[in-house]
Amino acid sequence: MRKTTLVTSAVAATLMMPLAAQAQDGDTGTCGEVSIAQMGWAAAEVTTNIAKFLLEQGYGCDVSLVQSDTVPAITSVAENGEPDVVTNLWLNSAGDAYNRLEEGGTIKRLTSVLEPGGVEGWWIPTALAEEHPELTTIEGIMANPELVGNRFNNCPDGWGCRVVSDNLVRALDLEESGIEVFNHGSGETLATSMGAAVTDGEPWFGYYWGPTVPMGKYDMTRVDLGGYDEAAFAPLQNADTPDPQVSDFPAAPILTSVTTAFAEENPAVTEFFTNMTFETSMMSGLLAWQDENNASAEEVAVHFISENPGIWSDWINDAARENLAQLIQ
Repeated sequence: MRKTTLVTSAVAATLMMPLAAQAQDGDTGTCGEVSIAQMGWAAAEVTTNIAKFLLEQGYGCDVSLVQSDTVPAITSVAENGEPDVVTNLWLNSAGDAYNRLEEGGTIKRLTSVLEPGGVEGWWIPTALAEEHPELTTIEGIMANPELVGNRFNNCPDGWGCRVVSDNLVRALDLEESGIEVFNHGSGETLATSMGAAVTDGEPWFGYYWGPTVPMGKYDMTRVDLGGYDEAAFAPLQNADTPDPQVSDFPAAPILTSVTTAFAEENPAVTEFFTNMTFETSMMSGLLAWQDENNASAEEVAVHFISENPGIWSDWINDAARENLAQLIQ
């Protein structure tokens, strides 16, 4: 406990130091300026603040986080050649604009920053799955609707998952099995219903996604819908699909990419970002810790760096590892 407290204090103090002071203590003088797109959601903020610390303290970089979102970041790369790095980029949202930049050699894909990516699906509490293993498949749930409370907790209206889930309900004839579809009015009530059920040991069955706070806070098991079928899933995204077929949700690729010019000029930093990946479940856990501790993204970075040296030390090169070893002992 004492060691963890000391490490956390050292990291926190360094995070709050001005860049000039940090450079005096450990700048290698070999990195220079790095601009990273700062997407506006929690997982992205955590990712970029962890990267900022490791790059500044390990590589001597001068890192700036540029507030952005998926489409504006891609547009800026196309028009201005910056920011240098775009991480937590949901490929499904970036669409053809990203593909054109990649095909034209302007941007380079380095890695999936989250593995297996953004996860979506239908879930039940793990405690319920352990008590009734048959409920881990949709066939088992439909054969035993009373064990999940005779209810499916659906997405709010206007969400993309609502269209897909509505089509799956039709494809499965879910309501014919005795399961009521409850359409939540907001994401908050959907999350609250899950949390209340898990806390009280009650059944719950419904849609959710990660990385998110609830998926880090509550132990959930994904229901097997029979596997992902690309040909079947595409029509599920259309509300007017006349004859929907069953498919599970695919994992959504979430990338880190850099401009090609930056990759050529900064091989060490490019290698770092290539190595920097998180399990989606770990990111959900970090978001749950942030929620429980009312913490900022910078404080989550402190927590991660202090508690997980065995993970991030594999992302960095020998010189950066030596610099950080002098700071975090």
